[in-house]
Amino acid sequence: MARIKGVDIPNDKQICISLTYIYGIGRPLAKKILNDAGIELTMKTADLSQDDIVKIRDEISKYQTEGELRREVNMNIKTKMEINSYEGTRHKKGLPVRGQRTNRNARTRKGRGKTVANKKKV
Repeated sequence: MARIKGVDIPNDKQICISLTYIYGIGRPLAKKILNDAGIELTMKTADLSQDDIVKIRDEISKYQTEGELRREVNMNIKTKMEINSYEGTRHKKGLPVRGQRTNRNARTRKGRGKTVANKKKV
């Protein structure tokens, strides 16, 4: 199993798909990295040589990924919360941030439904 940016990427998948296991790398960026490194997109991760892995690491180091990116995203959210922007207040309250409805859905953000006393089931 190859280890890049502190993430174990799977051996049994194509390298283009395996790179997406790294936070901040999607399909388009993975393809761009592999093209710049001169590695075939359909190659399996297990078939890569050490030189290929080093080339991929060098290309990935040009982009912000994993810990650095997570830190920046969290800092952006904290900044919005501090300046009391609309998005920041939604983050504080644990409600959907991007304009979704909340009267029928939003269980992912709001959590389990709270039971209301003396409410009859119909």
